[in-house]
Amino acid sequence: MPAIPSQPSAPPPAPAPAPASGSLAQAPGSPAPGRPPRRTAFAEGVERLRAAAVTEPGRLRTIGAVLALLVVAFGAVTAWQVTERAAAADDVLHKSRPLSAAAADIYRALADANTAASSGFLAGGQETKASRDRYEQDIRTAAAGLVTAAGSSDPGSPAAATITRLNRLLPEYKGLVERARTYNRQGFPVGGAYLRYANEKMQQQMLPAAEDLYTKENERLNADYADATPYPWAAIALGVLALAALGWAQHRHYRRTHRVLNHGLVAATTAAAVVLLWLVVGHSVARADLDASRERGVRSLNVLQDARIASLKARGNENLTLVARGAETTKDGKDLYDTSFRSDMAALDKSLAEARRLADDRAGAQPVTAAVANMAEWNRRHDAARGQDEAGEYQKALDGVIGAKGATGECFDSVDAHLATALAHEEKEFRQAAGDGLDALGGLAWGAAVLAVLGAAAAVLGIGRRLSEYR
Repeated sequence: MPAIPSQPSAPPPAPAPAPASGSLAQAPGSPAPGRPPRRTAFAEGVERLRAAAVTEPGRLRTIGAVLALLVVAFGAVTAWQVTERAAAADDVLHKSRPLSAAAADIYRALADANTAASSGFLAGGQETKASRDRYEQDIRTAAAGLVTAAGSSDPGSPAAATITRLNRLLPEYKGLVERARTYNRQGFPVGGAYLRYANEKMQQQMLPAAEDLYTKENERLNADYADATPYPWAAIALGVLALAALGWAQHRHYRRTHRVLNHGLVAATTAAAVVLLWLVVGHSVARADLDASRERGVRSLNVLQDARIASLKARGNENLTLVARGAETTKDGKDLYDTSFRSDMAALDKSLAEARRLADDRAGAQPVTAAVANMAEWNRRHDAARGQDEAGEYQKALDGVIGAKGATGECFDSVDAHLATALAHEEKEFRQAAGDGLDALGGLAWGAAVLAVLGAAAAVLGIGRRLSEYR
């Protein structure tokens, strides 16, 4: 039987064609041709957030975050601005005004010491213990005031330089006065020259320096007022914006759900409204009280201080008129010290008129009115004493100035005492008004911060309650 031929085996597979020249092999894991490249994880996350934001839950989350941020920002800015203003108001009451008063006391003490020195010189060997004690007390008061001012001034500041200069001039002045007294007791005319030199140092160097210190402290006081009184417009604007945003969110909630109230949003609105009302009313009251303390307190105090200083300078020049006995004259031949006396009395009259205009109650006006009457009598007695001096009756003129009864010294002491009473009253008025202004800001900064945090939490809870409906 013939053999059956076997089936031929399958032909081997043809080899794969070689890639065309210049083509690149496809990398494993790369997208197939025609498909877009896969995005990064960050880009996909952003896309998912964008898609979620256009949904109602996403919008609610965004609204809640914005509302919480606005309320917290409102509370933070309110606390910041109120804290700054309260600190400035505290400086007005406890720092800058007391330093201004201390500078005025330094000036007054120096001027009064000069007056007491000239009065004691005129008395000669009969200088009273009271006159000597007054001079020594004035020197101690001025020295103590300079120590206080030095401790409160900034190192290297103009005020510190002025204080250093006064500390150097004070012992020089005291040494000149002591020499004048020594020579005067011995009957040497050179004592009068030493006293005039001491007065020149006081009038031309020490009192201008003390006045400069007083001016600088008043500028510091005015700067504190300028920091304490402006309205906190940034906080007010943020408060209005926060309330507007909360109102819009509640209106949107009502339109979509027909529910009148959302407890969380209502609580947040209430907290923001309370802070805004507290801020506006509290600061308005504080501003009014601080303005009152400046207009009816500080202005009156400054005018009264000017009047008291003018009276002291007038008294010193009146005494020096008798000490110099015509040795010092003006260019037109008039007595230098008598001319200065009349100029000082004119300044006193002007200051008293302004003080009487600013006095807003009987307790403040009465001592000023009395001082005006004393000033008129002082002028009358001074003219009489000048007449005696020009007629050659020196002893009678001396008795008319420093005598025990009916002298101009009585009028000066009465003017000074009435001005001291008026100053004490106006200082009390200032402290009351400035203290009320500071109290009006009390607790506002902390209250605003706490209410803002509670309001932000309430807004988030209110939005969260709405979000729970989608779960």
